[in-house]
Amino acid sequence: MGRPDVLLYVFILSSCGVAYQWGRCGDRSCPTVHISIDHQISAVTVSEFFLSVAIDASLLTKDEKYITLLGSEKLQALAKGLSPGYLRFGGTKGDFLVFDPKKESSVTEDKQWQIHHGQDRCKKQLIPPDVEEYLQSCWVVDEPLMLKEYYEPMTITRRTLDALYDFANCSGFHLIFGLNALLRKTDLTWNSSNAEELLNYCASKQYSMSWELGNEPNSFRHKAGIYIDGYQLGEDFLILRKLLQNFKIYKDSQLFGPDIGQPRRGKEYLLESFLEKGGKALDAVTWHHYYEDGRKAVLEEFLSSEVLDTLIQKARFVLKVVNETVPGKKVWLGETSSTFGGGTPHLSDTYAAGFMWLDKLGLSARLGIDVVVRQVIFGAGTYHLVDSKFRPLPDYWLSYLYKKLVGTTVLTVNISGMEKEKAKKTLRVYAHCTNRNNPDYPKGAITMFAMNLSNKTEDIKVLEPLFNKTIDQYLLLPAGKEKLLSQTVQLNGQVIKMVDDRTFPALKGKPLPPGTVLELPAFSYAFYVIKDAKAASCS
Repeated sequence: MGRPDVLLYVFILSSCGVAYQWGRCGDRSCPTVHISIDHQISAVTVSEFFLSVAIDASLLTKDEKYITLLGSEKLQALAKGLSPGYLRFGGTKGDFLVFDPKKESSVTEDKQWQIHHGQDRCKKQLIPPDVEEYLQSCWVVDEPLMLKEYYEPMTITRRTLDALYDFANCSGFHLIFGLNALLRKTDLTWNSSNAEELLNYCASKQYSMSWELGNEPNSFRHKAGIYIDGYQLGEDFLILRKLLQNFKIYKDSQLFGPDIGQPRRGKEYLLESFLEKGGKALDAVTWHHYYEDGRKAVLEEFLSSEVLDTLIQKARFVLKVVNETVPGKKVWLGETSSTFGGGTPHLSDTYAAGFMWLDKLGLSARLGIDVVVRQVIFGAGTYHLVDSKFRPLPDYWLSYLYKKLVGTTVLTVNISGMEKEKAKKTLRVYAHCTNRNNPDYPKGAITMFAMNLSNKTEDIKVLEPLFNKTIDQYLLLPAGKEKLLSQTVQLNGQVIKMVDDRTFPALKGKPLPPGTVLELPAFSYAFYVIKDAKAASCS
């Protein structure tokens, strides 16, 4: 695709008072950035469930009616597009859920929420279109309540457990359920009786699931007025692991935790003491990460390499504590997105959010984080992948392409050439072996993905021995006059949208001639599949 050596776009984002320009390098050619990929030896390998998703317990704020939306045929189809993976159910309000095995759902008592019955279980629990439309119309009124920070007990019924499991199972996900850690005895030890009732029910239904206990225990004092130290929390996990042993179906099930919030240097004692006491009960250590406060974040932060690099310090801190305490234990980002508090309106649900999301995927894998759980696939706020009308947002399509193109083997990338240090700040580049389950590409293919944070096009040359290889380009740009704040995205010049409620568009790469210098436009991101790389570590 040719590019005129003139300014391409100028626009002003009035909400931030900042003007962004798209263009070339003035009256001279852009210096070429050189990229070399070590494809002989892999740097690290991550889980095949690396990109996973979450559903927040806040969906139960208004009784259970919005859980009914998990029976949407369209939502299930969109979820399936991101499978395989884990589906985590939890969050702040998960520590206020009490299971009542005797209570009948108020939703199912109302005939307007009765579901279709059919021969297949996945078809049986689908909801009619009119019910879906009704609930979506109610969403506008109730969403602020879901986002409100108030803490009081909420009931979870058998129907919700059924709906969660069916949604996960029918969409190709493995369900992780977060148990309430704030149910305490007088001596502050965990009261496991309600968890046992819930496990009894799930076992009776033969639900294959994994488990967590608690959400961000470092904030228990803030939300519940109690302090649980790391040793006590570790003991609680040992109690849960022992409880799981009582169930044939769960004696080998996975347990994750402690889901600590943003780690801070000097505050490592809770994590260290927890792992010393209860680390052996875990299958992976989980922690949460958000870049900024959703109420205050601005566009510049979504495009800042300095902000993106803060993840490195946080991740290395957690990895160091884990490696020193329980060496060899896997580490997960158990909950993460752009900004906390539900996201930043008019930013977290736009094309601009893709820089934070794609870079987090690249950095996490490179650092050795085994799984990244995106908050949320669907729910209140603006950091969802699918909005309240079940329209896929830019981060959804970014995730969909990532799952399609990026494999589990991470490769080492080096940047060189002119203006190397500047390029390192504005150009973010990662490489993996291509997803081996993608029928379009042979074994040995490499997928490189890159982000350009500058207001000038970057010319990228992939060095030998990959320079003369055939490359498929998947260039993602915003669609519409909103530019970076657009909620729609185009792939290689074509707007991406579903064909119908269950049919995905055929997202094909644009073949580039061997030896092509890659042109990554200003403020954009792209995937590049080197088809005939024949990489030893990818074969």
